Amino acid sequence: MMFAAGFGTRMGTLTANQPKPLIEVAGKPLIDHALALCNRDYVDQIVINLHYRGAQIRQHLSEQDVLFSEEQPDVLETGGGLRQALPLLGNRPVFTLNTDAVWTGKNPLHTLSDHWDPDKMDALLLLIPQQNAQGHTGLGDFALSETGQLTREPGHVYTGTQIIKTDMLADFSQSSFSLNLCWDRMQNTGRLYGVLHDGGWCDVGQPESINLAENMLTNDPISHVG
Repeated sequence: MMFAAGFGTRMGTLTANQPKPLIEVAGKPLIDHALALCNRDYVDQIVINLHYRGAQIRQHLSEQDVLFSEEQPDVLETGGGLRQALPLLGNRPVFTLNTDAVWTGKNPLHTLSDHWDPDKMDALLLLIPQQNAQGHTGLGDFALSETGQLTREPGHVYTGTQIIKTDMLADFSQSSFSLNLCWDRMQNTGRLYGVLHDGGWCDVGQPESINLAENMLTNDPISHVG
């Protein structure tokens, strides 16, 4: 599940006439950087949610083997958006991936797959140390225990990528809600886990982050995602 429905308001005039996933970084749109991670050995179906200027994303990806989940009249946030897409995704655990970041190092989906243990995990979040989180401000989102379990406190930054079981989504009555509600429940039962990304990551959430991302891709000696 790739999240591409947001308004991108922090990007200012860059999103006045196009959705944020189509903003170019290093010569190609952000959503193409995200799609490059989706190795078909790990992913058998790709669903992209749409809202703001979604027709442009449909057109851009018209020759790609992807499905779309249109959110109208209102955007449904991460939890509501994932739940709406379940008829297209099925009932197995899914990767979710934000489309406004670029990466270097090991493919983040591979890292998650290598560490996923459904017997003890309801979600596995990919994190990065706060000092390595380019384009991101704040003190971090989660503390990572020695056993890999997560608690809400300053520490590592969530990269917008995870594996999550979807059963819990049916428990929420509201149409629009955040996956944070699911994570809070999982934390309380000890089934929210995390793993660290060992490469580079840049959150392209504001105009000045474009240069940061391009410099990272150019200068990082491990600037490949494989």
